[in-house]
Amino acid sequence: MTIHWCGTGLSAIPGLRRLIEAGKPVTVWNRTVEKAREAVGDLTDDIRAFDLDALSAELEPGDVVVSMLPANWHVPLAEAAIDKGAHFVSSSYIAPEMRALDARAKAAGVALVNEVGLDPGIDHLMAHWLMTDYRASGAHGAGNVFSFTSYCGGVPKEANAFRYKFSWSPLGVLRALRSPSRSIRDFSELSVQRPWDALGRYDAPLPTPETFEVYPNRDSLPFMAQYGFEPGWKVRDFVRGTLRLNGWADAWSGIFDEIETLEGPEGETRLKEMSDDLWANYAYAEGEPDRVVLCVALKVERDGRPVYHKTYVMDAWGDARGTAMARLVSVPVSLAVEAALDHEIAPGVSAAPSDPRLLTRWLAEVDRLAQHMQVVDQL
Repeated sequence: MTIHWCGTGLSAIPGLRRLIEAGKPVTVWNRTVEKAREAVGDLTDDIRAFDLDALSAELEPGDVVVSMLPANWHVPLAEAAIDKGAHFVSSSYIAPEMRALDARAKAAGVALVNEVGLDPGIDHLMAHWLMTDYRASGAHGAGNVFSFTSYCGGVPKEANAFRYKFSWSPLGVLRALRSPSRSIRDFSELSVQRPWDALGRYDAPLPTPETFEVYPNRDSLPFMAQYGFEPGWKVRDFVRGTLRLNGWADAWSGIFDEIETLEGPEGETRLKEMSDDLWANYAYAEGEPDRVVLCVALKVERDGRPVYHKTYVMDAWGDARGTAMARLVSVPVSLAVEAALDHEIAPGVSAAPSDPRLLTRWLAEVDRLAQHMQVVDQL
């Protein structure tokens, strides 16, 4: 059984190297063969120019296809995997088109595993751990009121005036700033068109407490069911969001103002120009440490007082092993590949697992990737 790893961008390398170093049979596919050789050529010479037809011809039942390519490739690669009885793994959010492949994947007996990177991915694992812990705590009962927050952000380890730096093209960040979001705040649905319309403050329970700016990201509401929230529960807050250094909104205010005015093809052209300028001025230098902070919290109250309140906290930064972002995105992907090969994930379309055995093993692996990781009991 062969692992077909597609894409050797900056966020892909640690997980890919981990699999090759473990002796797994891996074929590396990349649009630019030379870049792939620079990344893993010291470990393998099984590197090929990415081509969907050529890859499909190589697939055998039980293989695993990994897509670390742009999102538009995920569904075509997943379809090719289903056709050949192979599994599929991606770190990206599950798009409706991917979800639509569930029945075909189940009929073929293959797993299409998504949302197994950092965010989404490690955040899901922490949420599942907290929900399992809460249900076993003795605090579970009728009348409880729930508050759930999950904030993740990549920020510079050494803060700059811009309060941010880029690991790859800023275009994705700029586009995300134009995306609406849905969450629950104070028992009501909160819908906002732009992140800065819902900017808040978050006090992270790190060893040295630190305050960040946060805002809701995408649509949080579907994740209530994914995490095991029951339909009748009273939910005060449910937010999955993005975390930024204090002062970020002020530093970016000019960008916000301009983004608000951009429309149509001309607006898209200007967005790409802005991306190029930001990349030229605020990209990480070679060897400059990045930082990733992730805080997932579950607070449960009864009769106005907390009966359960824990936060799963992670703080990681770039070191001799490379960037924190690359480790935390790609190593969980490699764990999902191993789980698919070992038939530990059920056929069909799924996100990061809630199975207690996988949770324990994966979170232990993630712990080794971060400089600080703990569950903080805040009762």
